Amino acid sequence: MSVLEQSDGTPVAQSQWCPQCGAALEKAEGLNAEGAPGAAICDACGAALPQSAVPGGTAGDFGDPVSPARGGNRNPLALVVVALVAAAMLYFGFHAARRSGPNHPLGLASATQAPDFTLESLDGGKVRLSDLRGKAVLLNFWATWCGPCKIETPWLVELQNQYGPQGLQVVGVAMDDSGKEDIAKFAKDMGMNYPVLLGKEAVGDAYGGVPALPESFFIGRDGKIVDKIIGLRSRSDIEDSIRKALKTESATSQVVATPAVALQAQK
Repeated sequence: MSVLEQSDGTPVAQSQWCPQCGAALEKAEGLNAEGAPGAAICDACGAALPQSAVPGGTAGDFGDPVSPARGGNRNPLALVVVALVAAAMLYFGFHAARRSGPNHPLGLASATQAPDFTLESLDGGKVRLSDLRGKAVLLNFWATWCGPCKIETPWLVELQNQYGPQGLQVVGVAMDDSGKEDIAKFAKDMGMNYPVLLGKEAVGDAYGGVPALPESFFIGRDGKIVDKIIGLRSRSDIEDSIRKALKTESATSQVVATPAVALQAQK
C-alpha cells in the first residue's frame, strides 16, 4: 500500500493496482518475485510490474498507480468507431421509437375496416381515405430518409400505371421529419404519379404505430384491409396483394346484389 496524508497530517492507506489487469496489490504476498531482475509479477495476470506499482515502491516512468476505473491506453481509432456506432444506434433508435406507437389491433387484422383519416396533400388539397371507397387502395407509409423506400417507390409508380385502369389507387403517406419542400422534391425526383400526403403521428398510430418503413396496407373496394406488408418485399409480393384488393367488391355493389338474390329465392 502507499500512504497519503489528509489535510490534518493523518496518514491514509491507499491500495495500488496492477496497471494491466487492475488487480489490487495490497501486500507483498500478492506479488510473485519471479521475473526480470528488479521487477515483480502480478499473480492475477502475470504482467511485469513497474516499481511504482509495487507496494512500498517509488513512482517512476508510470507515475501514480492506475486504478481499474482509469484503465490503460486506448486506441483512438477504436474510440472513434465506438462513437460512430453509438451515434447510429441512437439515430435509428429515435426513429424506431417515434414509429412504435401503441400496438393497435387495427394495424394487424385483415378484414377490418381501415381507419379513416383526412390529410393534406403536396398540392395543398385535402384527401380523405373514405372518399376512395369503391377503389382498391394501396396505402404506403414511407419517408425520404428510408433507403428501402427508394427501392420500392419505382415499383409503386409502375403498378399504379398498370392497375390504375382496373381501379387501383396508390396513396403515399410521408411519415417524415423533413419539410414539405424536401418531400415534394423527393416525390418529383422519383416520378410519383399518385397522391402524396403529409403524414401525422395520429394516423400512424391508428394503423398500429407503423414500426418499420416502408409499410403498406392493401384496402379492398369495401374499405376493409385485405393484406399488409412490413418492410421491403419483392415487386411480385406487392402485386399479389394488389390483386387481392382488386378482387373485392365495393359495399355499394354488395347492397344492390342482396335484393336481387332475395327476389330469385322468392320465385
